[in-house]
Amino acid sequence: MSGEEPIDLVATVHDLDPVVVTLRDVLHRSGALRVVVIVDREEPAIVDVGRLAPVEVQVGERLVHVPHAMELDAEPIVSPELRQLPPFEVDAAAGEVIGTIGGLDHLADAMRELSRALGGRSVAMAQYATTTPDLPLSVTARGDEPVVVSIGEDAFELPERGD
Repeated sequence: MSGEEPIDLVATVHDLDPVVVTLRDVLHRSGALRVVVIVDREEPAIVDVGRLAPVEVQVGERLVHVPHAMELDAEPIVSPELRQLPPFEVDAAAGEVIGTIGGLDHLADAMRELSRALGGRSVAMAQYATTTPDLPLSVTARGDEPVVVSIGEDAFELPERGD
C-alpha cells in the first residue's frame, strides 16, 4: 500500500468477523500490545488488532479498518486460556526472559492454540510490553512448529517441553 490511498472504514469484514472478535478477546484478556494473525486461505488475510487502534484487515491489496469497539455479529473461533501477566524483564543479547513462572509457556500455548484454530498454515503473533519500553516481547506460533519468541529484533525458538 502506498500510504497515499485512503483506507476504507467498514462495519464488517464478513467471513473474517469471527477472527476479529477472537483477536480482540485475546488482546483484552492477555493484556497484549497487539495481536496479529495471517489466516491461511485461498487469498491469505492479515488481521492486526492493537490497543486503542482500529482493527486492520488486509486481503490481497485491499486494506480496511474496523473500529476497535464495533459490535460484530460473530462468536470467537477459540478462547484460549489467558491471563494478564506482569511485564517480562528481557535481555536480548543473552536471549533471556525473566518473569512469572510458566508465563512464557502460557503465552506460547495460547498462540499455538489460536494458530491451530485458524487452520492450515495460519500464523498467530502477540506482542507484549516488557520492563524495557522500547523492547517488546513477541510470541509467534504456527501449528505444531516450534514457537518463536522475539525480543526486539532478536528471535529465538522456544524449547519444546515435555508434558
